[in-house]
Amino acid sequence: MDKYTYRVTWAEEDGEYVGLCAEFPSLSWLAETPEFAFKGIRQVVEDAVSDMEAHNESVPKQIATKQYSGKFMVRS
Repeated sequence: MDKYTYRVTWAEEDGEYVGLCAEFPSLSWLAETPEFAFKGIRQVVEDAVSDMEAHNESVPKQIATKQYSGKFMVRS
């Protein structure tokens, strides 16, 4: 199962919902319902990953699995 970061929002200019993926900013999917937009963008990403792997291209790392280092400082 993929662990990519998805978002579905209303696209006023298109009059439909748009599914987006943070790791693949050039991909999107328009649909009449948020559920179909989500399903569509997941399929597009799956197809893109399969194509990239078939052509030995590097696939974007999933944001959820990235390891970060350093400190986060907050002042009050």
